[in-house]
Amino acid sequence: MALIGANELKKKMLITVEGQPYTVVEVFFASPTARGASTMVRTKLRNLLTESVLEKSFKTSEKFEEPDVELTPASFLYSDGDGYHFMDESTYEQFHLNEDQLGEERFYLKDGLILQIRKYNGDPIAIELPSTVDLIISETEPGVRGDSASGGTTKVATLETGLQIRVPLFIKEGELVRINTQTGEFVSRARE
Repeated sequence: MALIGANELKKKMLITVEGQPYTVVEVFFASPTARGASTMVRTKLRNLLTESVLEKSFKTSEKFEEPDVELTPASFLYSDGDGYHFMDESTYEQFHLNEDQLGEERFYLKDGLILQIRKYNGDPIAIELPSTVDLIISETEPGVRGDSASGGTTKVATLETGLQIRVPLFIKEGELVRINTQTGEFVSRARE
């Protein structure tokens, strides 16, 4: 397994620190102020297992191993009291993740959605959503012509998964819309 130098760290990289897998959230290179001091790399890291955030500084000479994390295609099956159930598309093995492991990503899950499962040492720990998903508007107020004085040209809409987003005034209940999973914003109308 290749080692990653602290000076090579970038956002979204995966590294192992003290035996735990982390993803790099932020990285900042601090130049030394004293003569003879080495450059420091300040980071903000998110633990892949616990989701806790750690702020840590490293010398540029420090090296890290890549964690044993793999992405495999999977499909979302359903949710119940036990959690959110998925099926690995290559092995057809079923598994579930709980609400804490999914966080806000659970609001983008629709039956049959194809996504990527992040596995650490063979165990599923998180999901990676496609960049956009198509969901149906379950509730929104009708758009009134000339109603731009009360907050612009958007209105609040609730999607079939319970997620609330802002949509243009012309969008109606029952319409299929495309949502950006990174920002949670309306992208466009979608076709079935």
